[in-house]
Amino acid sequence: MKPNKETLYSAVVNCLRNIYDPEIPVNIYDLKLIYDITIDDEFNVKILMTMTAPDCPEAEFMFKEVHDMITVIEGVKTVTVEVTFDPPWTPDMLSDEVKLELGFL
Repeated sequence: MKPNKETLYSAVVNCLRNIYDPEIPVNIYDLKLIYDITIDDEFNVKILMTMTAPDCPEAEFMFKEVHDMITVIEGVKTVTVEVTFDPPWTPDMLSDEVKLELGFL
């Protein structure tokens, strides 16, 4: 079956929900570290993401993990992971459900 953007997008999100921040017991998608997922007509995937802090010691590991896990999704041609700190991540970005899970509420 030929992939389409919608099924690839869902597969990428599912993949990201299996990658956890090493310091916070929440996956990086629900933690709101993923700012954008773009899939073009050739099925090249671009991820725009951030970290909880600019000096995060696990940043390089997490970027590589995101790249490597998305690369193996069937139908994905290439993966680009771009990092931004604009806007900076804050706990206010979390859903109430995640805030409750982390004890912020």
